[in-house]
Amino acid sequence: MKTSGQTPDRLAMRQVGAIVLGGGRGTRLYPLTAVRSKPAVPLCGRYRLVDIPLSNCINSGINRISVLTQFNSHSLNRHINSAYKFDDFSGGEVEILAAEQTNETGDWFQGTADAVRKHLLHIRQRGVKHFLILSGDQLYRMDYRHLLKTHLEKDADITVAALPVNRRAARGFGIMKVNNQCAIKRFVEKPDDAATLDSLVTPKQVFDYFGLQADGKEFMASMGIYAFKVDVLVELLTANLEWVDFGKELLPNSIKTHKVFAHMFYGFWEDIGTVRSYFNVSMAMTSSNPPFEFHDPNKMIYTHTRMLPGVRITDATIKNAIVCSGSRIHRATVTDAIIGIRSIVQAGAVIKRSIVLGADYFEDTKSLPAHPIGIGKNTRITQAIIDHNARIGNNVTISGSDKLKDYDGVGYAVRDGIVVVLKDAIIPDNAKIGAV
Repeated sequence: MKTSGQTPDRLAMRQVGAIVLGGGRGTRLYPLTAVRSKPAVPLCGRYRLVDIPLSNCINSGINRISVLTQFNSHSLNRHINSAYKFDDFSGGEVEILAAEQTNETGDWFQGTADAVRKHLLHIRQRGVKHFLILSGDQLYRMDYRHLLKTHLEKDADITVAALPVNRRAARGFGIMKVNNQCAIKRFVEKPDDAATLDSLVTPKQVFDYFGLQADGKEFMASMGIYAFKVDVLVELLTANLEWVDFGKELLPNSIKTHKVFAHMFYGFWEDIGTVRSYFNVSMAMTSSNPPFEFHDPNKMIYTHTRMLPGVRITDATIKNAIVCSGSRIHRATVTDAIIGIRSIVQAGAVIKRSIVLGADYFEDTKSLPAHPIGIGKNTRITQAIIDHNARIGNNVTISGSDKLKDYDGVGYAVRDGIVVVLKDAIIPDNAKIGAV
């Protein structure tokens, strides 16, 4: 790929702020979002979705960060306050800005652009020259300094992180038509007809410019990651109140009047917007060659540090699994699964292709209730997600299937063929749920 110069230095990065969009109600991730905002959804046993963009910011030298949210923000607030503390000399902070009533507006965020617009009063006081707009529900590792390098070299008003995708995937993204200098000449949100898609194919010269092959991925998709000059962001949002979404209105219209460029990204990236995508990427992480490594020593993924005991495993069979701190597994079988913090798995239990999120606290073992937190004896769980503090009885069968239709039960719901047991739910002994 053609590059020139170096990434912005530390002084330049101090003039960059980041805004993480918390999303709306997160209906496509329900019931994981029943009692928490989308960025607070647990990930791989001990992280939260919001840890991804926040860690990328910290690793890129950006420590002035706002997280915008409006639904179920309590657990997100608690997590961020516990995990992200900067020293007094750095000038950094991660603040949560929730939807609020003011003299100018009293309604909810109407879209991504509207969410930023309604907090301009707060973010404009941060003394930065450029803003990154980031999503709170994606899994990827990016050094934002490379994005900002493109942004500064092109003297762009707006720079959009772009990911090459194939024709089938293109229907689910904002697709950009770029020239061989990576200037965006056209932007179409989720094109759905063949003629439009044909007109958005990336010219071969663009791939030649970067020294790459298309490899069947001939469309440039927006990742929902943007760099803005602050003055441009303020101008566009205040002058066009009818533009409520970045992808649907602001970007397609701004390319007519401003310098808008694409920044190419070729690493692993996954949008975690549905229960199915959440489940699939979690299962991929249990493989011997996961697509994303959380433990890169040079680019850590940060989260809340807990003082938990080590995992205790007694006469159990475990294969292709992530098992997190504070868990106890006794004479059980765990295969292709994630076992979250403080999980209790009793004797005879069998867990396959499932996610057990664990618990928020330990129970007093001397006075356990009739249904203690965790997975009961001889219980079998397949293709399921067990949310925090769930109490699964003995001899229970929970089995998801791609043939199952979406429906809601008592203490659980089926989404995309996956059985999701709700947070704090009680599933009694001998219950049978799903494809049984």
